Amino acid sequence: MDAEFFRRWLTATARAVEREAGRLTELDSAIGDADHGANLRRGFQAVTEALAARDPQEPDTPGAVLTLAGRTLVSKVGGASGPLYGTLLRRTGKALGDAPEVSDAELRAALEEGVRAVGVLGKSEAGDKTMLDALFPAVAALAESYPAAGDAAARGAEATIPLRARRGRASYLGERSVGHEDPGAASSALLFATLAEVAGDVR
Repeated sequence: MDAEFFRRWLTATARAVEREAGRLTELDSAIGDADHGANLRRGFQAVTEALAARDPQEPDTPGAVLTLAGRTLVSKVGGASGPLYGTLLRRTGKALGDAPEVSDAELRAALEEGVRAVGVLGKSEAGDKTMLDALFPAVAALAESYPAAGDAAARGAEATIPLRARRGRASYLGERSVGHEDPGAASSALLFATLAEVAGDVR
């Protein structure tokens, strides 16, 4: 997988976020600030613009693409989602290094590093009703296939519904956070749904 693959992934994610922004905001309105969809839509639109305006003198590698995307999200997105998604992509990009192409196994290992970094930044773990509840099973399922990862992320997001939030703004609600899908887990599921989609297109 080369840099173009990762540009296609991020562009597909931007389209998915645009399409699902209303649903993400609706989820966030129940247990958060009601801005998750709008924030991510703005952030991924900025990512597509940054990728289109990339300096041709800069390295054109998978790692560079993800690092640029992560840096853009941190600078353009308010709230918690910008730093968390930015950390995920930047740390994954850093782990991929300068290779012009990466294998499935290398991407999985890099994503594992990225997800661990998200947990450290958010001081959270699986079961806390956060994006990690979609990210952990998705990365584990990459060992099987990209579609399996997409399915695992979707199931992980759905599995946050009965959980009580232990991190983030939703944690202030206590028991009232039960019965609602975590918006960060829902958007993380989109990230892996589009990865499966783009991977399927090139195979």
